[in-house]
Amino acid sequence: MLRLFLHYGIHFLLPIAVGFLFFKENRKRIILIMLAAILIDIDHLLATPIFDPDRCSINFHPLHTYWAMGGYLVFLFIKPLRIVGIGLLIHMLADWIDCLLISS
Repeated sequence: MLRLFLHYGIHFLLPIAVGFLFFKENRKRIILIMLAAILIDIDHLLATPIFDPDRCSINFHPLHTYWAMGGYLVFLFIKPLRIVGIGLLIHMLADWIDCLLISS
């Protein structure tokens, strides 16, 4: 239960908190962009089975690899992609914490 709460809490509550705390202008738009980072899970459709609650997404799915995360970090330095990068990195954080809790 803790794993589920942390995973989805980070996916949904952290982008909202970041939007409210750090972005005063266009807050709703920024929060929606960061929440849209969940769409990166489209790469789960390439796996068999599509959903496995005991599988670590990090470095398993193509858009969840360390190489992809390096690209998301680069987004932080490109102003038009900065919010997308923050959302994607928050998503990776949620999945990474999930992986830690799977192995424990």
